[in-house]
Amino acid sequence: MNRYSGGFWIFILCVVSISGALFSWAFYGEPSIVGSVFALFTCVPIIALERGALFPRLYARIAALSTPLYLIAMLIVTYILMYVGSALCRLLLGFIGYQTYESWREIAILPASAMFAALGVSLVVSFVARVRELLGRDVFSSLLIGRYRKPIEEERVFLFIDLVGSTSFAQEFGDLRAQQFLGALFAAFAEPVRRYRGTIDDYIGDAAIITWPMARGTKNGNSVKCVFAILDSIEADREKWLKNFGRVPQLRAALHGGPIITAEIGVDHHKITYFGDTVNTTARLETLCRTLDAPVLISGDLAKRVEFEGDIQPEFLGMHAVKGRGQTLGVMALKRAANIPTSTNFVH
Repeated sequence: MNRYSGGFWIFILCVVSISGALFSWAFYGEPSIVGSVFALFTCVPIIALERGALFPRLYARIAALSTPLYLIAMLIVTYILMYVGSALCRLLLGFIGYQTYESWREIAILPASAMFAALGVSLVVSFVARVRELLGRDVFSSLLIGRYRKPIEEERVFLFIDLVGSTSFAQEFGDLRAQQFLGALFAAFAEPVRRYRGTIDDYIGDAAIITWPMARGTKNGNSVKCVFAILDSIEADREKWLKNFGRVPQLRAALHGGPIITAEIGVDHHKITYFGDTVNTTARLETLCRTLDAPVLISGDLAKRVEFEGDIQPEFLGMHAVKGRGQTLGVMALKRAANIPTSTNFVH
């Protein structure tokens, strides 16, 4: 499944199209729609391959090669994609009568200047996309515009989601296999988090921290839906998990939200980080999952603000002392409505 949104690809198409028009202006004296079309046909397939949207199995095999073989294989595949794209573009332009070609040689040959331009644009776009991928969509855009150069007080929702039994898995199968298990698990988080407009802020050991601005996380129950979308995704792939790792991941998750200070820190390595009791409380709430025998918890404070939709509802579990917090916290379990006793008292 393509892991990038429609907005991402629209942006890519616009950038590539503009670069083609600029290339036409630089080499032929004026911007041209033909240059834009050629850029789309020659650059987009390369970007789509590297992003896993085109021939994903082929790219997975290439990515598994050693670095020298990877570079050689990518060079060959890139060369083929550019020439095939160029030929298809010329055939299309000839078919609609926009341009005419006197021989197949004219259709098949891609000028060196166009080839290097297409390669350069593809590399730059892929590099920017990779940086965006490493930092995360929201973090990348925030760093780009310098939103958090000065600390900002805001409200956010935090989700701490933790793998149960990771230590025993590592002891049984070894650290390398455990890391592969975690890598596959965290990869499974990506699509639900993107679907419900969250941001994966960090990975700490066997846990992931996911966050939303308060309005986005509470609207339509986005943060709550995200948790259950992750659980449903893992359950849907049960047979795959059993085949690849011999077990299905079991998770604990906690949701809490409130005021925090957000700031960009670091010199050589920049990072957007969050300060405040809200983050600490979320982490401590997650540790209550084991004590209360509830896989998904939400604080009463956040539950009051969430727009619950569908069959997911909170079950009040009482007031609990949270380590490091000076007062008790209302705690609720999140369950499918069919699993909640009819006598349950809900707190809103």
